[in-house]
Amino acid sequence: MNDTPLQRFFSFLKLDRKDILQVFFYAIFAGLVSLSLPLGIQAIINLIQSGRVSVSWIVLVLVVVLGVALVGILSLMQLRITENLQQKIFVRSSFEFSYRLPKIKFEELYNQYPPELANRFFDTLTIQKGTSKLLIDFSTAFLQIIFGIVLLSLYHPFFIFFGFALLVLLYSIFKFSYNSGLSTSLKESKYKYKVVSWLQEIARNNFSFRKKDNFEFALSKNNDLVSQYLTYREKHFAVIKRQFIQLIIFKVIITAGLLLIGGFLVLNQQMNIGQFVAAEIIILLVINSVEKIIVGLETFYDVITAIEKIGQISDLKTEDFNSKEADYCFTNISLETENLRFKFPDATDYVLEKINLQVLPAEKIFLEGENGSGKTTLIRILSGLLQPTSGSFFINDDTYRKIDLTHYRSHIGTIIQGETPFEGTILENITFNNPSVSQDDIKWAIENVKLGEFIKSLPEGLDTKIFPEGRQLSSSNAQKIVLARSIINKPKLLFYEDPLSKMDEKIANEIIDFITNPNNKWSVIVSSKNAYWKQKCQRIITMNQGKIVSNTKIQ
Repeated sequence: MNDTPLQRFFSFLKLDRKDILQVFFYAIFAGLVSLSLPLGIQAIINLIQSGRVSVSWIVLVLVVVLGVALVGILSLMQLRITENLQQKIFVRSSFEFSYRLPKIKFEELYNQYPPELANRFFDTLTIQKGTSKLLIDFSTAFLQIIFGIVLLSLYHPFFIFFGFALLVLLYSIFKFSYNSGLSTSLKESKYKYKVVSWLQEIARNNFSFRKKDNFEFALSKNNDLVSQYLTYREKHFAVIKRQFIQLIIFKVIITAGLLLIGGFLVLNQQMNIGQFVAAEIIILLVINSVEKIIVGLETFYDVITAIEKIGQISDLKTEDFNSKEADYCFTNISLETENLRFKFPDATDYVLEKINLQVLPAEKIFLEGENGSGKTTLIRILSGLLQPTSGSFFINDDTYRKIDLTHYRSHIGTIIQGETPFEGTILENITFNNPSVSQDDIKWAIENVKLGEFIKSLPEGLDTKIFPEGRQLSSSNAQKIVLARSIINKPKLLFYEDPLSKMDEKIANEIIDFITNPNNKWSVIVSSKNAYWKQKCQRIITMNQGKIVSNTKIQ
């Protein structure tokens, strides 16, 4: 069961318990110093009223001035701590995202768009700034309220009633506004990300939206999403406005009441002028602290919402890895399935049914079938991206679920549909800066995927930087880079989903000759529209409606 947003917030704060306790310590000290200032002012006024200008008066003035300076120094120390806290939040969040995004189970991404999930990282900035503000403002304000009420109660018992009313007000505002405030904030945030996601789509397909009608559609859809955002933004503002109105009413009543009652107490000589001035200063400090808390509730909602949005990514299940030492796949790899079935989350129908298949070492297999026949799903299960819903999957006669997935993947090369180069150099895209990859391996991979002439034509060669998705490259060269990446470590298994679809027939056929060459001892399982694969593979498996309907050995 997932935690509530508030529980997530408290769990988040526990990670930096020591820093937060330091902030509270300085807040307590600053609060005590701040509230001692009215007492010093009271003593100065009493001395002035008595007409005595003495060393005591000078000392008190110096004490008050030093108190103001000390409060400033304590605030600066709080800022230093919260700055460290903000940096730690950013670093921790960035590594959390970079660690989790590649490990989220493929099934969990079935109804998710990964770039949209990555956008949630920007909520880290809200958490950074918001948490810092909450820790400093809320802690100082809350402690000033508590200390102020205690101090006021020493002047007259009436102020105990004032303190009680104040605490009831704060509790009531939070109690009756929290759920609606959080709910509207979450919905506002939802449409904020929908707007960002749509802007990404416009940017990603900017050529498609240049046509007048398409451009108007882009604006129209953006208008609909922004309208939804503004609707919930207004609903959230209504909650904030209601809280502020309650605060204004309270301030008017309390200020008028305290001035009248304070004046009455002075006239009846139950308080002197110094005490009255000091009490009013304390009351103003307390009321300003209450206002700071009420106004800060919007920041509180923003932080809770941001933590919840990021927490939804943490809730996505990641792959489990067997930490035991694995020595299964060092020489040859054979695969076998028995009555394997698979269906996607929340689906009622199975995508794969009763798949019985054996893949021998160095075997070249071509998968064919109509769209939706299950070819892609089968490849992704065999390559470890998906786990079967039921049935068995064996690797070298060992059950798949016991296999060390990391170790298994180190022996395979994959190209799934839509895979493209990432932002970085060509060398980084091919080798991932793996130090075990030699220059001979790089040259071997580049030459055999017919990428050599293109790289030689570049002024910076392998160090040429490419944009996300290889935007400045031809589609065929982008595909060749991904292909070189899949073979650079000379894997024992290759899983391909239409890997040569962007290439000219002649070049594609030459690469197919290389991939299927008997001298290359890897096994190959490929689905493609290129019929030349069928001529070069040893076996053709035909699929229909999630079942293997034909399994024909060619050579």
